[in-house]
Amino acid sequence: MKKIKKTAIVPLLSGMLLLSLNGLAQNTSQISDSFNKYSQAAVQEKIFVHTDKNAYMTGEILWFKAYAVDAAYHKLLGLSKVVYVDVLDDRQNAIIQTKIEMKNGLGSGSVYVPVSAGNGNYKLRAYTSWMKNFSADYYFEKSITIVNPLKSPEVQAKAQSLAYDVQFFPEGGSLVAGINSKVAFKVTASDGKGLSEYRGSIVDQKNDTVARFRPLKFGIGSFLFTPEAGNTYKAIIKSGNNAAVTKELPAVNSQGYVMAVKDAGSTQIEVTVKAAGAETGELYLFAHTRQLIKAGMTASINNGTASFILDKAKLGEGISSLTIFNSARQPVCERLYFKRPKQKLSIDATADQALYARRKKVSVGIAAKDLSGQTRSANLSMSVYKLDSLQKIDAGEIFSYLWLKSDLRGNIESPDYYFKNTDAEADAALDNLMLSQGWRRFQWASVLGNKPAVFNFLPEYDGHLITGKVTNTQTGGVAKDIIAYLSVPGKRVQLYASKSDSTGRLIFNTRQLYGPGEIVAQTNSERDSIYHIDILSPFSEQYSKYPAPKFNLTRGMQNAIEEGNLGTQVQNIYWANKIKHFYEQPVDSSGFYSTPYKTYLLDNYTRFTTMEEVLREYVKEVWVNRSQKRYHIKVLNGNGFLDGDPLVMLDDVPVFNIDKVMAIDPLKVRKLEDVPYRYYWGPSVYEGVLSFTTYKGDLGGVEIDPRAVVLDYEGLQLQREFYSPVYDTEQAAKNRMPDFRSLLYWAPEINTSAQGKSQLSFYTSDQTGKYIGVVQGITAEGDAASQYFSFDVK
Repeated sequence: MKKIKKTAIVPLLSGMLLLSLNGLAQNTSQISDSFNKYSQAAVQEKIFVHTDKNAYMTGEILWFKAYAVDAAYHKLLGLSKVVYVDVLDDRQNAIIQTKIEMKNGLGSGSVYVPVSAGNGNYKLRAYTSWMKNFSADYYFEKSITIVNPLKSPEVQAKAQSLAYDVQFFPEGGSLVAGINSKVAFKVTASDGKGLSEYRGSIVDQKNDTVARFRPLKFGIGSFLFTPEAGNTYKAIIKSGNNAAVTKELPAVNSQGYVMAVKDAGSTQIEVTVKAAGAETGELYLFAHTRQLIKAGMTASINNGTASFILDKAKLGEGISSLTIFNSARQPVCERLYFKRPKQKLSIDATADQALYARRKKVSVGIAAKDLSGQTRSANLSMSVYKLDSLQKIDAGEIFSYLWLKSDLRGNIESPDYYFKNTDAEADAALDNLMLSQGWRRFQWASVLGNKPAVFNFLPEYDGHLITGKVTNTQTGGVAKDIIAYLSVPGKRVQLYASKSDSTGRLIFNTRQLYGPGEIVAQTNSERDSIYHIDILSPFSEQYSKYPAPKFNLTRGMQNAIEEGNLGTQVQNIYWANKIKHFYEQPVDSSGFYSTPYKTYLLDNYTRFTTMEEVLREYVKEVWVNRSQKRYHIKVLNGNGFLDGDPLVMLDDVPVFNIDKVMAIDPLKVRKLEDVPYRYYWGPSVYEGVLSFTTYKGDLGGVEIDPRAVVLDYEGLQLQREFYSPVYDTEQAAKNRMPDFRSLLYWAPEINTSAQGKSQLSFYTSDQTGKYIGVVQGITAEGDAASQYFSFDVK
């Protein structure tokens, strides 16, 4: 065998090392590039909803304000013009659904709590159409309580066993034989809250105890133990005098990776990865904060261990994901790390007195300030309500939601705790919370595969999208390339056209569609008579698996419920007209064709008894003829007759059978608008447009084509005016009209300026007690804050 000279070994090893490093560098670059492509295509939104309070009587109005921000920077985002709000019961059935118009990331609304609702905690959630492309775990959710005084509380079935939900989360994702691991645990009681007092032990298949544990905060904690190959483990949990609960631990792998993250001083964190079955090789640490890449590092495995030192300054504030990849670009470990954000905004909000009599004026000064104490411009919302045994302080704050809860799955108990406490216990509790989230929202195989992202739901950038599906009634299959029309009967022209895609899907892009009404969806029945259209619900049909906490109705709530019920009835009886005032929405009254060529007001002409006579005698832009016992209309302009049939509408509804047009009673028609030239509207081309408008907007008695789909449909919600009585004179204060309001004030749109405080005022009611004011909001730069103030009424 030929002997290799030592001088030849050095360049050989150097070349091998260079190839290895080049390969790893290429892998790390590919991961970053793939992630950036995914992030750019999959823009993320967050929704926060400020409700006026958190407990309601049936028949009461629930008021709310929605804030939409981009998930990365928390700045107000105008991507979606519609936010959907659902209130779900414990079976995921919606008892309330509504659509809210958003302008520049802000919107507000109100809903009646139905009198049919039962007693219990409900889940209020909010999301956009675009958010439906992602997991429902990241919709906005909060728990609200509804009490129906006319329904007896349901008798709770006696549990046969303790309904604890027990979960274990090995740091990094896996238990590997022979490697010491930190394991987070979370025990949730049947009421949805963390079980605060319990003890647990980990035993193997021989019932030998290998670890013991107890929770640190909110039922969450962690422990260390080293699993052995071939062993299985289970946890035995004991709370008080209750029977023990047993839960299996995740399976132990013979090979794999285990990561451990800990602080390395005040400015760095150390990430250690131990490998079983891989004594050598390279690993890649990839860190991102809300889909913004923050760091990428490589480390070699030596004796089964690789270490990374990461500067905290490189990570963004809030939650960061730390993912470990092997040399084959496979994710092998992942966990979350939290960096406390600086609160750059504060809100000053105080009432001018601490104590008020009934029906007296309350003045509140509000200002938003930065860290230096300078006033800032901000958009805020404020609620003032009475506290009692049922109505507690709503702890849902916008700052803690955006920075913590919105990026985590499930119910996060008391998120404000992690911001208001910064001692060692709070730091440990926060780290346990991060550990208890396990693997995250990313499907790395899809991200690294560089496949174009497929989104089933479009962002509603211009207005509410109504979707439908067209099928062939003869074959039962979907029908593609079929033009369909959706119209909203009435005095304002609202017609939308859509062409079905390969799946038969139709998308109608509506604009300024407000309030309840009817919609009519149809194809051209003269040409496409074998098709049927189904209008699909715009509300999400996917749900998070985390239920609202159970509601326990206690005898101590009786007085609060009686007072709340009386107050609701008084308002609905005595102030019915006041609370039904809605702001008039400014809308564009012109048709989709903008300004018509000519408008014929039929009252300005001698009235004829048939529409044929009207068209022949007055409308110079059309020519009416009758052949083969059918009427036809041709549009005429300066260049002659247009080739095909015009689009004829009656109160916005297309009428394709011209015989029906001729049967219209002219005395019921107020005006006719015409467009005597070829007009392009969406996927359709029209050889002119004729639009008839009746006096009542009711089609003048003309029957809609029986093949058309006619549905009751509610558009964007009309803005209800919040009514608060004013007692600015002695006579008004002595008015005998009862005032049992527990919600004194609701203001969804408060704009503070950089020049000073904003002043708001309202009046107390006849209800005595302690009242709390809650102010929440955000600046254009994405700085959010909340503030509370209180006063008493005697």
